[in-house]
Amino acid sequence: MKMETILTVKNLSKRFKEKEVLKGLDFTVDAGEILCLLGPNGAGKSTTINILTGVLGHDGGEVLYHGQSIRGRLRAYRQRLGVVPQDIALYEELTAERNLRFFAGLYGLRGRELDRATDEALALAGLEDRRRDVIKTFSGGMKRRLNIACAIAHRPELVIMDEPTVGIDPQSRNHILESIRTLRGQGMTVLYTTHYMEEVEAISSRIIIMDHGQIIAEGTKESLKQAYEDQRRYTLTVEGAEGLQASDLYRVEGIVSAQIGEHAVEITSLRGVANLDRIIALLYEKGVEIQNITSEEASLETVFLKLTGRTLRD
Repeated sequence: MKMETILTVKNLSKRFKEKEVLKGLDFTVDAGEILCLLGPNGAGKSTTINILTGVLGHDGGEVLYHGQSIRGRLRAYRQRLGVVPQDIALYEELTAERNLRFFAGLYGLRGRELDRATDEALALAGLEDRRRDVIKTFSGGMKRRLNIACAIAHRPELVIMDEPTVGIDPQSRNHILESIRTLRGQGMTVLYTTHYMEEVEAISSRIIIMDHGQIIAEGTKESLKQAYEDQRRYTLTVEGAEGLQASDLYRVEGIVSAQIGEHAVEITSLRGVANLDRIIALLYEKGVEIQNITSEEASLETVFLKLTGRTLRD
């Protein structure tokens, strides 16, 4: 059954001086999903997010919230929106509770409703026992968790999260990912950007991949992997690869893509072609010392590399 569409992006375009950074984006955000927006640096993700949060205008196309343009009704739209920016937006000299009450109060919450929202947001962040501590005493991971709590205390319909786990410890990252699943269980819809593919694997219900201001792939993680299930990825830890060129490797039958780093060679090959022995022979011929070899079937990372020519963190 088709879910209700909350947000519709139609033919969205944006230009900065002579550079066209968005080139006719078309996609929807449906109720109850966790939609992950991926792309290498410069793909247009941040511009898209800034337009969807109302921070930036657009040159062409339209953004519809429940079928109505957000132009001219940004205030009403933002009341139903929760935004978690990449940069932490908290008042360091205030306590966790005071921060929450301030941000929730901006959305008109008062009295018992504000008390309840504050308690629920603190519980989501796992910070009930630190509610009266000032933010400057918090770790980076705790600040990130509180940043999310401040964005959702007013129970928005749509939450837009722009790389909310940058620079935090694994425990805090896991807590945030579990919190996002909890928000979905409470009926919220999440649009999420990240540079960590393992996060996409953990929480996404649908994925959009952008590059050069356009959408180049869309689907569930299962459907995207299936499209590339005929490929295998080799990662070789090496020394002495300075003189090696990707064009050397493309001479080997079955190789789809090759990336050469200082200490690693990453190769995507057609799975049905037995060419590992030829790859090894070629590297030895070029004076490259092989220290370790691993292989894996198609993954979201290999799909992303195939589509964009770069890894997600590039």
